[in-house]
Amino acid sequence: MAKQKIVIKVSMNNKKSKSKAMTIVVGVSGVEGASIIGESKDQIEVTGEGVDSVKVACLLRKKFGHAELVSVGDVEKKEEKKEEKKEEKKEEKKEEAIVTWPYITTVPHYSVYDINNSYQDPTCSIM
Repeated sequence: MAKQKIVIKVSMNNKKSKSKAMTIVVGVSGVEGASIIGESKDQIEVTGEGVDSVKVACLLRKKFGHAELVSVGDVEKKEEKKEEKKEEKKEEKKEEAIVTWPYITTVPHYSVYDINNSYQDPTCSIM
């Protein structure tokens, strides 16, 4: 599978809501990075392999009430990116830094308890 880029428009009002949206997005399997883009900072750009764009949009709708898929496509080739980066460096003086969140690979560990039958009372009617 090729890397894909998904842009989703979400109604985010403050830093806390932007942080929650980023947390939701990077928690989806296959997501390698996410950043907030757009003039009014109301769009999230998600990059990764095998990302289900509909699932991401539904999760954001659940939390924020409105999330609209703007575009879904493959990531551009490196040569095209180099040309764009040169152009962006000229215009970068006016733009703010874009925050990207890496894919989180840690999984919480839950203790598993083994129930041993030798501790059970034979007269107990529940077990």
